[in-house]
Amino acid sequence: MKIAIHQPQYLPWPGYFNKIMQCDLFIFLDDVQYKKNEWQNRNRIKSAAGIQWLTVPVHYKFGQKINEIKIDNHILWRKDHLKSIKVNYNKAKYFYEFFVYIEELLNKEYKMLVDINVSSIIKILSYLGIDKPFKFSSELKVEGEKTDRLVNICKKLSADIYISGSGAKEYLEVEKFIDNGINVIFQEYKTPDYPQLFDEFIPNISIIDMIFNVGKEETLKLVI
Repeated sequence: MKIAIHQPQYLPWPGYFNKIMQCDLFIFLDDVQYKKNEWQNRNRIKSAAGIQWLTVPVHYKFGQKINEIKIDNHILWRKDHLKSIKVNYNKAKYFYEFFVYIEELLNKEYKMLVDINVSSIIKILSYLGIDKPFKFSSELKVEGEKTDRLVNICKKLSADIYISGSGAKEYLEVEKFIDNGINVIFQEYKTPDYPQLFDEFIPNISIIDMIFNVGKEETLKLVI
């Protein structure tokens, strides 16, 4: 069985969904330390002025796990995100087809960051027609840090193939997987060019940019 493991992110880039599509079971790594100013509470879209960040405001204390992070709902962030998405994509070819999914996502109030992140991913998978089983690492009750934790998750699930992001080549201790009979496949994904609004192409932004511009069928082709 092939599994992939990744921290839950907010409106992730296309490569996140490429990883999901490659595996038999996807694990949301929700019980590791939250990293500030990374991709767990924010992502990027494209505007007429270039990159625009969509950030979920959170209450954060150093050392907290991802599934312990609460959203700061005193800030009207959901309304702002909806407005930003609508302003920047209302002229995209597939805006009206996909925007209803974004509205459903952001018209609901969430208390925990992990909930909005996972919901954003599930909404996108639903639109794309992808039905992939998933689990949360917190459900598995495994021990260990870094590579040891990933190996133990694979062993717990009897996985014999682990799909890793290419960026992990620098720190992943591959020999620990091999010693436990687990083959490691490094994901090699680069966002292909596709039609975007606002002139020059910008890669590796949220997948919603791709979906609004090219729709479901073409997005599926581009993330495989």
